[in-house]
Amino acid sequence: MNRKVIREDLDSRIFDAVNKVLLVCFMVIILVPLWNVIISSLSSGRALAEGGFIFWSKEFSLENYRAVFNDSTIGQSFVVSVAKTFLGVITHVFFCAMIGYGLSKRYIRGRKLYVAMGVITMFFSGGMIPTYLLIKSLGLLNSFWVYIIPALFSYYDVVILMNFFRNVPDSLEESAKIDGAGDWHIFLKIFIPLSMPAMATIALFNGVGQWNDFMTTKLYITDQALYPLQMKLYEIIVQSQTQSMQNIGGSVVIETTTKGVQLATIVITTLPIVAMYPILQRYFISGMMLGAVKE
Repeated sequence: MNRKVIREDLDSRIFDAVNKVLLVCFMVIILVPLWNVIISSLSSGRALAEGGFIFWSKEFSLENYRAVFNDSTIGQSFVVSVAKTFLGVITHVFFCAMIGYGLSKRYIRGRKLYVAMGVITMFFSGGMIPTYLLIKSLGLLNSFWVYIIPALFSYYDVVILMNFFRNVPDSLEESAKIDGAGDWHIFLKIFIPLSMPAMATIALFNGVGQWNDFMTTKLYITDQALYPLQMKLYEIIVQSQTQSMQNIGGSVVIETTTKGVQLATIVITTLPIVAMYPILQRYFISGMMLGAVKE
């Protein structure tokens, strides 16, 4: 019996040690490239021209960030990105929550048909050209609402919320109805507060998608006043590459400066999302466990 206990204790220690080693390796794999991008973006063109891995900058420089922020319209693009991300996340989560709440009720007529139609949208789409013609017919070209309205619905998110709503005890809804509460009151006062982990998880994923999206702008927007930060930084990179091709005699230095600008744009566009993650982390962890345990 003692040998068995000793063996189990030894196995447990070995397992813990292996887990710690794997965790350290995983952190190194993530943190080292991230650190290299940040330090490289703070290095001069001459330091980048030397090539190789940069662990610490030999020549500290903010020229890459100055090249990005020299554009006077970068502030306006930042406001557009923040507005479309904030409004897009709020409307997307609320719209999907309403649909998920309705489909979670088994007594809804035609529920199976609606569910089947939603599943089809997860695997098939109209394609780029039909979608463009639809956006044009709706009058959403060169409109801020092209960022919001087409992104309102995602059946994948509806399924997550629908399954979460099913786990809410029926007694809560029944007691609320006895007290005279209607469907909207029950949805807003009971189901929404109880579904915060699921909604925060969906908000995080949708927010990252909204913030990083520039294909919507490239396809449907020509008015530069509606350009988000991603599209503006994309233009800065293209202009920087064009200047490097036109410059003769200093191609190596200009090319590495272009690389520095690209790294600076990566840092600028990633920083807001990284800053938001710790705020939503506790909800994100709870949301990832949705549906993991079934009774």
